[in-house]
Amino acid sequence: MDREQGIGRRAFMGGTAGAAVAALAGSGIAGSGAAMAQNRPAAAGGRVDIRRMLIVNSLGDLDDSYGPRPPELDSDKRMMISPGALRAGLESGLTAVNITLDAEDFEACTTAIGRYDDFVRNHSVVLSKIWTTADIRAAKAANRVGLIYGVQNTTMLGDKAERVDTFADLGLRIVQLTYNSLNRVGGGSMAPGNPGLTDFGREVVERLNGRRIVVDLSHSGQRICLDAVRASKQPIAITHTGCKAVADSPRSKTDEELRLVAERGGYVGIYWVMYLARQKGREADIDDVVAHIEHAIQVCGEDHVGIGTDYGVAPLNPDRAIQAAPWAKMVEARAKAGVAAPGEYPDILPYARGLTGPGQFQALADRLAARGHSAGRIEKILGLNFTRYLHDIWGA
Repeated sequence: MDREQGIGRRAFMGGTAGAAVAALAGSGIAGSGAAMAQNRPAAAGGRVDIRRMLIVNSLGDLDDSYGPRPPELDSDKRMMISPGALRAGLESGLTAVNITLDAEDFEACTTAIGRYDDFVRNHSVVLSKIWTTADIRAAKAANRVGLIYGVQNTTMLGDKAERVDTFADLGLRIVQLTYNSLNRVGGGSMAPGNPGLTDFGREVVERLNGRRIVVDLSHSGQRICLDAVRASKQPIAITHTGCKAVADSPRSKTDEELRLVAERGGYVGIYWVMYLARQKGREADIDDVVAHIEHAIQVCGEDHVGIGTDYGVAPLNPDRAIQAAPWAKMVEARAKAGVAAPGEYPDILPYARGLTGPGQFQALADRLAARGHSAGRIEKILGLNFTRYLHDIWGA
């Protein structure tokens, strides 16, 4: 779901910045990564042990993306991720996550990269910046959480495709071509008329290919998705989506799109949000997520499917009213800005029940195992498939 033109998760909730080393040390996080990993219970009673697995979220966050904003992010304007979310990231077993930076314009995006770089440097005990798949494996070995820099729009390019080179040099690794609406490269999922890839869009795709940056077709319309898959010289990704055949939503992908992406060597990440609900008018749950994953595997094959949760790992506030209030305001703001998609309701929380907080990855692994999926397949879904795909694009 995420951001567009400042009406999205982090921008809507009040901005971001990097945190001081003292905040992390005071929170008790420093030096705790290895202990947390070692203290997670071993698999028992048929549970899948995810402790050794690479868990790579192709689109997500650490802080709660939609609920109350952690007060630490307001008290320290340099802070990008709250101490509680950092702890939760370590506890969850997360190896790396594609985080969404501000793409409103060139200055906003370059500033966001600089602030995250500063935050990662000051929190190198628990965080690392990801440039290569070797960095992902190094993060796992060091019990850190790796941050993959990504954006969910190309508005930061303006009308200059050559800016791709600047962002590549700064460490931007994933670029989503459109958000829900129309932009210079083509049509988002809510753009009238289902516009395809423009001439400028083809130039952008060529530039992204040349700099080995992932071309992401999440939030895109069907026509631009098919156009871009065919235009790209390298496989593309849909980092966070659902299967339209399982639950119809403009934000989800048709079997035609899913199949073509897989046939060209690409990757599909299933998100864990409200659009997946197979019964309208209710929140999504873990069984909805599993249904979409299983359908994607049927269409794409088990080597091309993973997870792109679209939210964080921090525990949710147990008070539903406290949790729901900021979400309702976000829904209203997105609707007014014209960037909302059908299925966003103020009284239906966006999370998949049973898949929140630091235990979410273990919960999914256990449910998939109970459905008869092998440990090897589960490991692919949780991170190996996306890591393999990234290696194919990044070359390392």
